Amino acid sequence: MAATSPLPRWAPTPGRARLLWWRWGGSTADAADHPPAGGQGRWWSLGAAKTPLIMSLLAAEGVPDVGGRARHGGRRRPARAPDVKILDGISGHARPGEVLAIIGPSGGGKTTLLDTLAGRLGSDMNKTGLILINGRQEKLAYGTSAYVTQDNVLMSTLSVREAVYYSAQMQLPDTMPLPEKRSHAERVIREMGLADAMDTRIGGRITKGISGGQRKRLSICIEILTRPRLLFLDEPTSGIDSAASYHVMSHIARVAARDGMTVVAAVHQPSGDVFELFHGLCLLATGKAIFFGTISDATEFFTLNGFPCPHLRSPSDHFLRTINKDFDEEGASFRRREQASFTTKLLVLTRRSLLNMLRDIGYYWMRLAVYMGTGACLGTIFYQVGYSYSYTSIQDRCEVIMYTTALLTFMAIGGFPSFVEDVKSAHIFNTTIFTLGSGLQKGEAEWPLRRLRICDLKHPLSYSIPVIAVLPKQLESIMMIIAAIVPDFLMGIIIGAGVQGVMMLNGGFFRLPSELPKPVWKYPCYYISFHKYAVQGLYKNEFMGLSFPSDQLIESNVTISGIQVLKYKLEVEMGYSKWVNLAILCGMTVIYRMIFFIIVKITEEIRQKMGGKRGCVRFSR
Repeated sequence: MAATSPLPRWAPTPGRARLLWWRWGGSTADAADHPPAGGQGRWWSLGAAKTPLIMSLLAAEGVPDVGGRARHGGRRRPARAPDVKILDGISGHARPGEVLAIIGPSGGGKTTLLDTLAGRLGSDMNKTGLILINGRQEKLAYGTSAYVTQDNVLMSTLSVREAVYYSAQMQLPDTMPLPEKRSHAERVIREMGLADAMDTRIGGRITKGISGGQRKRLSICIEILTRPRLLFLDEPTSGIDSAASYHVMSHIARVAARDGMTVVAAVHQPSGDVFELFHGLCLLATGKAIFFGTISDATEFFTLNGFPCPHLRSPSDHFLRTINKDFDEEGASFRRREQASFTTKLLVLTRRSLLNMLRDIGYYWMRLAVYMGTGACLGTIFYQVGYSYSYTSIQDRCEVIMYTTALLTFMAIGGFPSFVEDVKSAHIFNTTIFTLGSGLQKGEAEWPLRRLRICDLKHPLSYSIPVIAVLPKQLESIMMIIAAIVPDFLMGIIIGAGVQGVMMLNGGFFRLPSELPKPVWKYPCYYISFHKYAVQGLYKNEFMGLSFPSDQLIESNVTISGIQVLKYKLEVEMGYSKWVNLAILCGMTVIYRMIFFIIVKITEEIRQKMGGKRGCVRFSR
């Protein structure tokens, strides 16, 4: 059982000159000086009179029942496992132009508190209390706040300048000219101390790029393009050394002081130099606030309670060691800022993804080389297959068509790492824009293969080119679905290859449709295999209009038409034209994209719900 904390809940009470202040209980003192809190409780406030954005959090009453239920807004949820209190009795404020640090041990509730203030709690989390903006209960509009997560979701092939500029095009309004957006992006880059690395590639798994500290600053650059009034930082110093941490936080503090930005940062264990950059401090332990106040008051607070900071020890280390034990303004509404239109975001995202693809050696250029080499091999191995009605002439044509479709789809599996990288960044953009934009730029590597008249085949290119263009996008859509469900490189490639193999076996080439076992393999696998429609469409495109002199019959003047070959030898469905096959392929691609869209939306909801333990976030008893 947790012991009671020996530390009293105390914070210095500011004078009347401060419009936003910290109060541990009781009613608001003066409505003229403080945002209306209404009744008794504790409240968070972010902002001050010098900026039109003030954010407050007023604690309210909410006591869970013993039977595993919780009262929330007068409604009772069905009985289930007891709720877990993640936060309890959290109050405080943050001033504009200052950096408030939320410090505590792992699992202390830092990220949950940050998510609560930023309005990012999952739907399975219950919160009692009020978040007030300018003394009113309002939602944060677009452009007024920004949230930088622990993970740096950046495209490795882009340079620092390009990453920020593309984000500026999507975040800033269309009324702003492009040169002004570019200059604004470069200005933000310089503010965060990245001028020397402006044209350096970000880098990733294969290529070397900017350092870890620069990646952190780049992530912050992207978020502060809209000049938000509130900036939430989740572990901005994690994964980087003390020197890089200081550079990151010093630039943030400088920008906050200049622009009057309110910064709230959840930090695990800052170094001494970084700790001195903070203006306010909130110490959390097991979801409870141990201290809130200024940095100078923190040392006095711990000393008065019997925990003086030893000589030559960093105050932040001392505070963490101490609490890492078992312890029982004036309101004004703000308008929503403009952002880029749907079309602008779609075009920018498509252009950015295309640039990323062109610079990815493994994804684009290696595929291009393989396609060119394979086209040359097919053209020489199957050179002049002839027109005789023999096994060689007809079967060679079928083999070339099947090999081409299989190659295009199998090569698309190699782009799975890129799909995983794209899916990880999907939450940054509107899901519809991401789904459309991610499908407009891929597939250009197959262009040389589309233009080759291989093997002396006489098919019209007006049909084969669209089919060869759609096939990779079809499997790319399937791989994106797999990436959304299984974001692991090895498992994703194995699953994708398995799906591809099953569809290929049921495509009507290795076994004729009449020979497929009807349960499962013909119904439904044969009819949902995209190889069926691709191969049969290319069969029709190749054989219709051709005739094959029969050298195997007694009457040598007998010829076999291509339609007879399609109908009796290959068992192709002749009730519709080849263009219907192409339309079905396009429709299947759209359906797979829609499935991907639905899965991304569902996984977003699941991740929000599973982001932490199912619990009840409370701000007072």
